[in-house]
Amino acid sequence: MSETSNARSQDKPAGKHATLLKWAKIIFTLFFFIAVPIMLYLLVKNLDWNEVKHALQSYKSSTLALGFLIAAGSYLTYCGFDVLARRYTEHKLSVKQIIPVTFVCYAFNLNLSSWVGGIALRYRLYSRLGLDVPTITRILSLSLITNWLGYMLLAGIVFSGRFIDMPEGWKIGDTTLQLIGFALLALCLAYFLACRFSKRRSWKFRKQEIVLPSLNQASRQALLGALNWGLMALLIYVLLPEKAFYPAVLGILLISSIAGVIAHIPAGLGVLETVFIALMQHQFSKGQLLAALIGYRVIYFLVPLMLALVVYVVLEKRAKSMRQSNEAAGV
Repeated sequence: MSETSNARSQDKPAGKHATLLKWAKIIFTLFFFIAVPIMLYLLVKNLDWNEVKHALQSYKSSTLALGFLIAAGSYLTYCGFDVLARRYTEHKLSVKQIIPVTFVCYAFNLNLSSWVGGIALRYRLYSRLGLDVPTITRILSLSLITNWLGYMLLAGIVFSGRFIDMPEGWKIGDTTLQLIGFALLALCLAYFLACRFSKRRSWKFRKQEIVLPSLNQASRQALLGALNWGLMALLIYVLLPEKAFYPAVLGILLISSIAGVIAHIPAGLGVLETVFIALMQHQFSKGQLLAALIGYRVIYFLVPLMLALVVYVVLEKRAKSMRQSNEAAGV
């Protein structure tokens, strides 16, 4: 048998495996698209919508103002991810150029998926400002790691500390969550140890060099990522009744967020509501929960998206002149 025939015979199983994996992913996503609306309907089918309306109308202007302030703090924190990446990649774009780009990407990411906001828009806007693809890839990589490092740190603490008061029928999940929490903390520790002690600092992956940051930078990543997730949960906490327990709100937000990622549903629409209502309906009425989550989506998702659309138009209009200014300044 010739070498060509051997290569073809080896490629067939690999191709078959890739096809099966692709179809499994499609079926899995379709399952969530069907299951989430059904679960949400079962949870809210007896909902008193007058209660939701009353809860929304009862929000004080001071509460809404505080909510917008928290959302602004969260978005500014997320912009810090790419500012931190500026030092990591040693590119020369100014902070005042980085922040609008990151703000637009984050708003689009939350509402339209990471492929649109987190990836496609980042490459487009940064490339228009003069950065090359490898540099943008490193910025994206550091941002992703910062986000999920903060997630793992907070989830590890909340889950391992059993801060979530699970409903009676879900008590079996307490131990599972605690074990997941310990595992996430172990992963965080492994990352910190690698950043501090690893002798090998870079790897090549598909012609892209991945460089391990210093321990100091890894610590900043963890703090920024954790702060962003903490502020997101704080916004929901502010919109819930005063008797809410913040660590529990944070933990449920973390659970719903990873469920949204698995489901591949843009903005986690329906997933967030399903998880919160399922895990907190023994503490609050469904109307109170749904009102708080509607307020959260308006303040954290929709209003920033409208602002981001305006900022995006301005960036597209000014990108050429900004790039020329960067090139003239030797950026």
